[in-house]
Amino acid sequence: MSVLVVGGDKLGNIEDKLSQSGFSNIFHVTGRKHGDRKIKISNEIDLVLVLIDYIEHPLMNIIKKETRRQGIKLIFSKRAWSHIENKINGRL
Repeated sequence: MSVLVVGGDKLGNIEDKLSQSGFSNIFHVTGRKHGDRKIKISNEIDLVLVLIDYIEHPLMNIIKKETRRQGIKLIFSKRAWSHIENKINGRL
C-alpha cells in the first residue's frame, strides 16, 4: 500500500511506524513551499495523511478536492503517532 504524508518538515519515526503498519511506499510533502500547492496525487496512492498542525488552509483545500476527485482515502491527524495510528485503524 502507498501513503502520501502532507505536512511536517521531517517525519522522524512516523515513517518507520507507517512501514510497520503495512505501507510499503511512503511519500512526503512538507507543505511549506508555495510550489506544494501544485501537488499531483498519483493514482497509485491508497491513502493521503495530512498532519493538520503543519499545513496551510489553501493546501488543505486543494488536497481535499484532489482526493475526492480521485476517490482516495483522506485522513487528517495530529503529528503524534498514537493519533495517526488510531485514525488509520478507524478508532477515532
